[in-house]
Amino acid sequence: MLKKGSELLREDREVLLDPDYRSKAQTLDNYGGLQNGVFIPHRCRSSAAADGDMDGDDSIYVHCNPRSQQPVPQLGNYFRDGRTKIDFVLVWEVRSQKKRRGKGKIGTGKGGEAEPSEQNSRAERRKAQLAQWRDRFVENLESAGLLMEKEETSNEKKTIHFLKLSAPWDVLVYYAEELCLRAPLQAQPHLELNTSAQVLRRLYIPNVMAESVPNRPLDYYTCAFRKSKMSRFLDCENRESYFSNTQRHRVVYEILSRTVYGKKKRAEVGVDRLVNEGAYTAAFPLHEGPFQLPRFEIRPDEVNQRQVLYHYWARWWKWYKYQPLDHIREYFGEKIALYFAWLGFYTAWLLPAAVVGTLVFVSGVMSMGNNTPAKEICTSGPSYLMCPLCNTCKAWNMSEICTMAKLGYLFDHPGTVLFSVFMSFWAVTFLEYWKRKMATLAHHWDCMDFHEEEERPRPEFAAMAPSMEENPVTGVKEPYFPEKTRLSRMFTGSMVIIMMLCVVMIFLVTVVMCRGIISVMMFHTGSPVLRTEAGTIANISSSVVNLGLILLMGRVYTALAEQLTKWEMHRTQTQYDNALIFKVFIFQFVNFYSSPFYVAFFKGRFVGYPTNYGTLFGMRNEDCGPGGCLIELAEQLFIIMVGKQLINNVQEFILPKVKAWHQKRTFSKVKGSKAAQERERWEDDYQLVECEGLFEEYLEMVLQFGFITIFVAAFPLAPLFALLNNWVEIRLDAHKFVCEYRRPVAERAQNIGVWFNILEALSHLSVIANAFLIAFTSDFLPRLLYQYKFHSDLHGYVNFTLAHAPLNYTEYPMCRYKAYRDNDGNYTLFYWELLAVRLGFIIAFEHVVFFVLRAIDWIVPDVPESLELKMKRERYLAKQALAENQEALLQATRPLET
Repeated sequence: MLKKGSELLREDREVLLDPDYRSKAQTLDNYGGLQNGVFIPHRCRSSAAADGDMDGDDSIYVHCNPRSQQPVPQLGNYFRDGRTKIDFVLVWEVRSQKKRRGKGKIGTGKGGEAEPSEQNSRAERRKAQLAQWRDRFVENLESAGLLMEKEETSNEKKTIHFLKLSAPWDVLVYYAEELCLRAPLQAQPHLELNTSAQVLRRLYIPNVMAESVPNRPLDYYTCAFRKSKMSRFLDCENRESYFSNTQRHRVVYEILSRTVYGKKKRAEVGVDRLVNEGAYTAAFPLHEGPFQLPRFEIRPDEVNQRQVLYHYWARWWKWYKYQPLDHIREYFGEKIALYFAWLGFYTAWLLPAAVVGTLVFVSGVMSMGNNTPAKEICTSGPSYLMCPLCNTCKAWNMSEICTMAKLGYLFDHPGTVLFSVFMSFWAVTFLEYWKRKMATLAHHWDCMDFHEEEERPRPEFAAMAPSMEENPVTGVKEPYFPEKTRLSRMFTGSMVIIMMLCVVMIFLVTVVMCRGIISVMMFHTGSPVLRTEAGTIANISSSVVNLGLILLMGRVYTALAEQLTKWEMHRTQTQYDNALIFKVFIFQFVNFYSSPFYVAFFKGRFVGYPTNYGTLFGMRNEDCGPGGCLIELAEQLFIIMVGKQLINNVQEFILPKVKAWHQKRTFSKVKGSKAAQERERWEDDYQLVECEGLFEEYLEMVLQFGFITIFVAAFPLAPLFALLNNWVEIRLDAHKFVCEYRRPVAERAQNIGVWFNILEALSHLSVIANAFLIAFTSDFLPRLLYQYKFHSDLHGYVNFTLAHAPLNYTEYPMCRYKAYRDNDGNYTLFYWELLAVRLGFIIAFEHVVFFVLRAIDWIVPDVPESLELKMKRERYLAKQALAENQEALLQATRPLET
């Protein structure tokens, strides 16, 4: 609804107009201006400026009817004229003038005038500064060619302003060429993205995972957009639909990101900075409409893209269906679509790993009764009197740990060794086939040629760079930051990272000491049950404490890493993201894996022997529990991995709903009695939660990948828990993006970026870690060597692994402890033979696995043969479309030939 009179002008001027720019003449290349609810074409400005009801210097807010008839309202993402698409919305809130004045009156001075407090005075100056920034930003956007229209929702306390932005055809064409958008040349058949669907079709097996999703985007051969070759592109005459909505959003966001609102030296540029400063409360493209289907029947072509994604993807009972990746890419862009493609591919590959891991665990359960060492422990009675586990503890009989000895076999039997070998091959094979999948998707979505050299400097970098230098690739002068200065800053940042890693190690030592204190407390209770299970209770309780510390330190360090990365001044957004990912992952790697690494490779290695025990801060070094270190490692992995997944899923499910509820409650207060009325699209989207990006999603999955590969020998059920979590994660993330998040700006991406390099590093680390885990932590090789040298049925193995206390140990003479030592505490010959076997196994294991992995890498090409053929076809069509007029060229060369 339009407002009239000088009161409206004063209010609008207060939140938009800049007095410094009010009297400046408008440039001739402007595409339009704005009025409350009405778009103002440039041609109406000269006549409207002479309107006697308005201030002569107000060139933006004018009453003007460009046509004889009023604009016709239309539902959907359009201006009120029903034709101009809404590409972006800027939102800001302003408290009413009366409310602000009332707060300023805290006393009276001379003449009874109000004396505003110093605090309120600063607040008023801040609000005036934000308003001035908005004014200049809007004027610069207008100079860039954007069309604008304003809406507002208000009550007596607050007014919420919505500024709708649209890019006209000329602006879209200009930026399409600058941003290297892809233009269609020729249609091609749809690509089958699911390998399992092809296999099931060849085997004539019904595919319950397949589902026909309506309105699938067409597939084209494409090339880089060129304005001069417009006539050679498909559907170039249809200006309304030639550019997709995501392309329009990308163009407008590009303009918003590079538009200055203040001083460049202060990095006062871009809409993101304005949102951070509080000048705008939100900036987002609009969703295509409601996500829920109407109650009445409609044709499939009448369903909007958001409804398609909700009905066929984001609902929980679609958990077993293929993801509509083409629809996701069309709606959210390639970067988000690649994340869901990778997550779906990873989840599908987890299925065979989960099946094999479950079979290995079940085989351990079924063969538990045939475990000869466990039988000997359970029937030993008082035969093996074990030395005390702490300085104040008493001796104990080995038969007391019968239950833990049986359970330890579940995580330390020959099947787990074979499973660790299987998972080493699985990890690298998964990555090799993902490279093929990634190449196929990159070509299918027209982003295979998207490289970093196409990226321009980040707006923050451009604003803060101290000088300008020529780009060696493009030859264009660009903002420049000295590489030497950046390296010095990165070195300083690395020192901060090392300090934080030291803090993590301090926490690890604290957890270790906490575990020792809890064990001693359990022994001193006098309860036979607590004394037997002291190690298990201490391990579980300390793992829970460790999980809490891990989550707390992760939050603190992520915020610190963001500030360090900004300070390092990376030129492009890709470089910035990679630096941030590297910092956070290095920390989170140590944060999450330090405790499991300690249990797997260090715990029990420096215990010593009676009369010569190793100590740390006066406490005896930890030894492995009754069931061995692998069962303790399995307990830690279960608590940290599964506990983290549960906490993250609860947070992802609850927090967006709480934030959305608070946003809706605040907005309903502003709407007042009108809250029950049908809301506009921009009002609905403003009540949604701001999209937080994919960083946390990738980080969660990559850490999970590390858990199921590095320590899989100790926890064969890890892939099963990962699979169950990922089934939930896909639909949870889909529901968030479709229903609870504001629509993010579509971003192009060729691959999953530096995350793939991290996954490759983890897969290679898992081979080494599993080799050492089997060799030094598991009892597989000691049992194998004992079977080879002494008894193939392992009779007497328990007695063989127990050493007698030295003769000078008088507290409990002749008590036993687990080690390959003689009565003087020296290592036996069997220990050195076993050490040689362990080292030989590590070398053989690593060489065989890495050789097979290189063979797989050589056999499996990164780019499928069928894709190479399509790429050649596309290059040929692009060459034909972008070539100059061949006939004119031939005519020009004929006289030379004669």
